[in-house]
Amino acid sequence: MSPSPIRTAVLGYGLAGRVFHCPFVSAVPGLELSAIALRSPESAAKTAEAVRSIYPNTRILSSIDEAINSPDIDLIVVGTPNDSHVEYGRAALKAGKHVVIDKPLAPTSAECTELIDLAARHGTVLAPFHNRRFDSDFLTVKKLIHEGVFGRVNQVLSHYDRFRPIQRPNSWKEAPGLASGLLYDLGPHLIDQALALFGAPTHITASVRFDRDKTDIDDAFDITFDFTIDGHNLRYGCHSTMLAAEPSPRFLVHGTHASYTKFGLDPQEAALLGGARPPVLDTASHSTETSWITEPESMWGVLTTATQRIEPVKFERADYPTVPGDYRQFYLSVRDAIHGNSALAVPASAGYRTMRLIELALQSSAERRTLPVEF
Repeated sequence: MSPSPIRTAVLGYGLAGRVFHCPFVSAVPGLELSAIALRSPESAAKTAEAVRSIYPNTRILSSIDEAINSPDIDLIVVGTPNDSHVEYGRAALKAGKHVVIDKPLAPTSAECTELIDLAARHGTVLAPFHNRRFDSDFLTVKKLIHEGVFGRVNQVLSHYDRFRPIQRPNSWKEAPGLASGLLYDLGPHLIDQALALFGAPTHITASVRFDRDKTDIDDAFDITFDFTIDGHNLRYGCHSTMLAAEPSPRFLVHGTHASYTKFGLDPQEAALLGGARPPVLDTASHSTETSWITEPESMWGVLTTATQRIEPVKFERADYPTVPGDYRQFYLSVRDAIHGNSALAVPASAGYRTMRLIELALQSSAERRTLPVEF
């Protein structure tokens, strides 16, 4: 017999809940989008019509507590602003719920540890929503590294740039406060990808800046990680700015045998913002072709391979097919972990390590020096 559906409540219906959580919860067999909880009756009333047109069988709750304390909910997804992640995550874990928390897992590494310990004590699953592990560009880089195409990788440059020279009004992401700013917004994505590829770095050097003419938050950062891999040094740069009218490559990877250059972002977010919805994942066919959206060939990256590495050096350049991304895989992993069938693809420890590196990045920037990394 199939296990009962995991009854899921998503907290919040802003960008995170509307674009990144509700569509993917409802697209994974075995998960049921049972409720969407807003923070007030007024918010619930304003959102009700839009939600019901997409999710007619989903309850709309007028308070967060109602979802957390409901005996009819098994999994809580915290998709609210960063400063509420710990409060709601802590309450849900104490109520015996499984919990997914949008990035960052918590504003501090100490609070990450608190949440991890709570989940362990209550025997529940805690997963940070690091969905960019399922981006097409990252999966392509991961595949090329795994297949040894680069030879020994010696440098990775990862950019997530925007052009937003004027601060947005009425956005909590651009208001001063706990866990606000570009480092807390996009930093977790880039840092987690570095950790997923190469493990723990040995050192970190960072610059976190306020670059726009008027800004209440940090709006640019450059972080360099040093890794030691099989006795060799590898440098990994994480970069983001709001002043990039001409963006840099999303990924630039160099190795002893080849380089790879990839421009553009994974197409899933743009499709979702345009009104697309992922179809229900077919988990019965066991097919490896499970993507719901593919990148056009015009956006493929370029793989440059040294066909002759001694002088005169010869190169072969070719467009390289992008591995399709699929955020449904994150929630598939959560479902299977709750059922005890497999480990989480993104464990809670990844949220802790990411936050610890954000803290070290802030310290490195403030002190203008390279710091050793210790977890």
